[in-house]
Amino acid sequence: MSTGFHCKHYPEHKIVVGDSAYKTPWICKRVFESGRILTSAYTHPKAKDRNQPWYTYVYDEFYDDVICPEHRSLHYATTNRNSYREYKSQPYLCKDCPTKAMCTQSPKCEKTVTRYIWQDFVEMTENIRHTPQYRDIYKPRQQKIERVFADAKEKHGMRYTQHRDWVQVTNWVKLKFAAMNLKKLATWKWKTKNPPPQGPRKRISTPNFSFVFLPFHHFLWPFAI
Repeated sequence: MSTGFHCKHYPEHKIVVGDSAYKTPWICKRVFESGRILTSAYTHPKAKDRNQPWYTYVYDEFYDDVICPEHRSLHYATTNRNSYREYKSQPYLCKDCPTKAMCTQSPKCEKTVTRYIWQDFVEMTENIRHTPQYRDIYKPRQQKIERVFADAKEKHGMRYTQHRDWVQVTNWVKLKFAAMNLKKLATWKWKTKNPPPQGPRKRISTPNFSFVFLPFHHFLWPFAI
């Protein structure tokens, strides 16, 4: 996500609305460090069937431990090459645990829980998602963004890219959304000059061309919204 470009050209935007694919530690970190708020969608828990849900393992910030569902502490062991902090349990405690089958299948009777070094920013995004103010801001996304997704993919051939170079893809997408903006502008002008013959005339609002099209973050041009 090019937050540097976004901060430079769109300083007035203080809230970033993204779907669950944008709720990653790196993106959350960049958005919050830029002075903006990221509100996102609910993410389905990623866990194996018949295992303990991920939310039953609670991180204790004060002691830097992870508390398992049986109220045992998993202590910090190391940080791996992928920037995940590993918290491991004590084998002698897990050996006779009543829920061991739902927790780990390790022959060493050891449970390992990983936590990314920037996981705090993801939790900030999750907390913001529950607030009424930002939850209401996320709701119009299905009318503002998802409809543009559908038009771009189904009507303008953007389900797959036709180029491989970053510059060529950038120019190709700019041309596509410029055409979509012209199409919307022409439709709006036609409806303004030719109102429906029956019924009261409805007020037609001017299309908002200043909205940042977040999913194509490489360019962040005010396209097709």
